[in-house]
Amino acid sequence: MTGPQTAPTRPAPPAHRGLRRFRAPRPQAPERCELCSAVLAEHNHRHLVDTKKRALACACTPCALLFDRPGAGTGQFRTVPDRYLVDTGHTLDDAAWEQLQIPVGVAFFLRNADLDRLVALYPSPAGATESELDPSTWQTVVGASRLAQLLAPDVEALLVRRTEGRIECYLVPVDICYELVGRMRLLWQGFDGGPQARTALADFFTQVARRARPPKEDTRP
Repeated sequence: MTGPQTAPTRPAPPAHRGLRRFRAPRPQAPERCELCSAVLAEHNHRHLVDTKKRALACACTPCALLFDRPGAGTGQFRTVPDRYLVDTGHTLDDAAWEQLQIPVGVAFFLRNADLDRLVALYPSPAGATESELDPSTWQTVVGASRLAQLLAPDVEALLVRRTEGRIECYLVPVDICYELVGRMRLLWQGFDGGPQARTALADFFTQVARRARPPKEDTRP
């Protein structure tokens, strides 16, 4: 007579198998509209300026359309336009640039509607660095230009670059200026940014120049 039968035991799985789920990268959560929570894709991803927090918010196209005029809703959000303008008839020289007192070769200027003043910022290893600009200096250097007159408060900026003996000036959506700041902060090396940052900066302005068009008399954001 044989004793009681025991079920054959299976070898325990290696411990590393149970840890795989902790090592495997988790799928990235989709980016969503900060107003309605709709999933955002490249074709419907817009930005709003939160004028109270002085920050950018991601939005889907339908939500962005709700705030594309000043005063829409409570006035807290304003949609960032997508226009790129260049005025080839207005040029800046080295003397004008020196008046701006910007220590680097790139800067952008925007009008803060709540404070009713102009703000000058430039990329740095620490992010966007603000430099208060005297209104009289602004008026003297760029205030009389067509682009300055078209500049929409909070949502657009004048982007200027000094390079190779010339100064470029564009009216652009404000969100791309902060995109540039983030890119420079990521790539910046050494005192002058390094070759990788300079290449990225040149590529960025090449794309801006391709999109920029001369202003029309009735051009509005």
